[in-house]
Amino acid sequence: MTKEITIKENKLEQFEVFFPENPESSRLLVACAPHHYSASEVARAVEDCDARLLNLNVTSLALEGGRLGVALRVSHRDPERVARSLERYGYEVVGLESGPDDDARLRDNLDQLLHLLEI
Repeated sequence: MTKEITIKENKLEQFEVFFPENPESSRLLVACAPHHYSASEVARAVEDCDARLLNLNVTSLALEGGRLGVALRVSHRDPERVARSLERYGYEVVGLESGPDDDARLRDNLDQLLHLLEI
């Protein structure tokens, strides 16, 4: 017996199905010539940093020189190592976004607590 899987009608539900929230992730936008693009090579570059490739999407962005824009989500909060690895493979990282910074939030909470204790 197989279970039928249907794509939700609601666009927000579709987004949540394909891109579930993951606080332990970061995003990168990579550019390359169309003939240079290889999903397996991108995955290898990500995995070289002990990260997992969570999402890979070829975008419709119009980049200069007819290059492809490839959006990635990886399983590290800090995308810097992954970005360097992708560049070693010949991809240009044109944007990146880190995951949430729990250390900064913890520092802010501790500062607020210390301030309250001083009062």
